[in-house]
Amino acid sequence: MDQIRIKAEVRTEQGTGAVRRLRRSGMIPGSVMKMKKGGTELIKLPAHDFMMAMRGHTSKQMLVTLDMDGREVPALMREMQNDVLAGTPIHVDFSEVSLSEKVRVTVPLYLVGEAVGVKIGGGVLEQVLRTIDIDCLPTDIVEKFDIDISSLGLDQTLFVRDLKLGDKFTVATRGELALAVVKAPDDVPQAAAAAAAAADKAPDVIKKGKEDAKKEEKK
Repeated sequence: MDQIRIKAEVRTEQGTGAVRRLRRSGMIPGSVMKMKKGGTELIKLPAHDFMMAMRGHTSKQMLVTLDMDGREVPALMREMQNDVLAGTPIHVDFSEVSLSEKVRVTVPLYLVGEAVGVKIGGGVLEQVLRTIDIDCLPTDIVEKFDIDISSLGLDQTLFVRDLKLGDKFTVATRGELALAVVKAPDDVPQAAAAAAAAADKAPDVIKKGKEDAKKEEKK
């Protein structure tokens, strides 16, 4: 992952009104959980600079270097809150980290390739797990894992324990969890037929319910 540097300042503004004024002035409020001293330090980030630094990055957990008036603080971006309507960031939380100590992060999983069970067997690929928890050094954090499923055959399941991510990463997610499965083509029509049958029966059930209600009223 490319090094991401973000300018930040210590802030004293607190409270709903003060934070709103801060945002209107072009700043994003945030916080940094301190590693050695403990506690949390309140910060503010120039909104434009922060959004430019985030361009091209999709992960919400990544290593950044906070430039605090010349003091460089390596930190893990833990959470970013966005405005519901505008989609712009309104608050960012960081945790200070040591570059020599492992951290636990959640990384998205993306399936690549065409499963042989789909290509030849006519099966249907289903992704069961979309993220995975790993332990690694902050400098080894990746934004995503591309998982090749081209060898996955019909009625075969790829489990977490089957992943080969390399020595840099220790998988914290349970190995027995299914990540992806290629289902037989017969399973799909059966499920669709069951859903259609249930939908066909629905009017009869409603009609019967109304008739029963009328009988109860006459009694």
